[in-house]
Amino acid sequence: MIAGSQWSRRGLLGAGCLAGLGAGLGMSPAQAADAASAAPGAWPTVSALLDRYVAKRRLPGALAAFGWGDAPLAIVARGTEAFDDADAMGAQSLFRVYSMTKPVTGMAAMILIDEGRMALDQPLADFLPEFARMQVAIDPEKGLESRPATTPITIRHMLTHTAGFGYAGITQNKVGEALLAQGVTPAIASRMVVPGLTPPVPTPEPAEFLKRAAAVPLVAEPGTRWHYSMSLDILGLAIQRAAGARSFARFLQDRIFRPAGMHSTFFRVPRRETGRLATNYGIAAEVPVPLDRAADSVFLDHTPFAYGGAGLVSTPADYDRFLRLILGKGLIDGRRVISERAVALGTSNLLPPGADTRRTFIAGAGFGAGGRVGLGADEGQFGWSGAAGTVGFVHAKIGLRAGLYVQFMPPGVLPLQQEFLDATRQDAMAMLTGARA
Repeated sequence: MIAGSQWSRRGLLGAGCLAGLGAGLGMSPAQAADAASAAPGAWPTVSALLDRYVAKRRLPGALAAFGWGDAPLAIVARGTEAFDDADAMGAQSLFRVYSMTKPVTGMAAMILIDEGRMALDQPLADFLPEFARMQVAIDPEKGLESRPATTPITIRHMLTHTAGFGYAGITQNKVGEALLAQGVTPAIASRMVVPGLTPPVPTPEPAEFLKRAAAVPLVAEPGTRWHYSMSLDILGLAIQRAAGARSFARFLQDRIFRPAGMHSTFFRVPRRETGRLATNYGIAAEVPVPLDRAADSVFLDHTPFAYGGAGLVSTPADYDRFLRLILGKGLIDGRRVISERAVALGTSNLLPPGADTRRTFIAGAGFGAGGRVGLGADEGQFGWSGAAGTVGFVHAKIGLRAGLYVQFMPPGVLPLQQEFLDATRQDAMAMLTGARA
């Protein structure tokens, strides 16, 4: 997503991260929500985790957001939006959610599929003819020598990272290098030139972006392997064309953000909102260094197009409304935004039969419309994370929605994402089993 192997991020919700949460409790989601809301001392382990990070000044602030069923949001917030900012972290603070954009784009595609304007196994080339004749790298570790793809890329492949695309800065081979060298980098991080982070070539406008993206070989035959990629960014442009929308950003605004009451979710942060934007930090030798400050954030700038894989800035309150939408099967505050059928499809395992997920972010799990899908003991989970440390997921089996909001890069330099998932599991299990007892 962003240049440089040291900035490459690991995926969230790894297999078993919340395994067994809710299993054997014999509760419906509604019963679990009632039980949890009645339990005293909610989220103590999560609170202690955030306390530790802020007290040791590893981060200026951190926020966790939880909700049961359709109940109001519960916030655990510590610290401030920046080390030099007195504003406390809160539900209306703005965070770069990066790849947590992917499930939003995935649900946008589900809307069109439900309306018959797209089909799950329809060729991508029906909307973006640039990708009609793709090549596949024979050995992407060694070079770009290629052969013709034998399988057309489909919308299913785009949703599930099985199209075979690379990802500039994350795909560490010759394909990734070629994407980076040609500016096929649908992400922004900072105005500063940061070695290993700043793309060497600016990202072009959509037509040229698609042309360059299609000219670089795939890393795998479509449908055969899960490979984290820029597919959701390309899919956003396909959604725009399929919907006949002025832009992908406008489509999201009209079909998801406005009807769901998400009024503080942006691809470009309005200058009047900079006071709410948290500073993003780069962690170097365990020291947080400002990477993108609010007052001169790169997220105040125009980008060539709305990056459907990594472009959104949102608040804990807003993103929780998206999670409520998923948990509510397309309903929020009594209003139907997405059909129940579309949400059910998008949160199901959409991986092509036989797709290899071994040694990947999602080994042992499924993948739906832009997010990991829990299988077995993890059934009911759907969500993903972001390159600046954020996490967002739902657990439909027990009616839980949860998010972590911090701003640091690269996320793998601190173990906070996994610690948050572990702490959430511990506290949720304590609430549910304690209330039942």
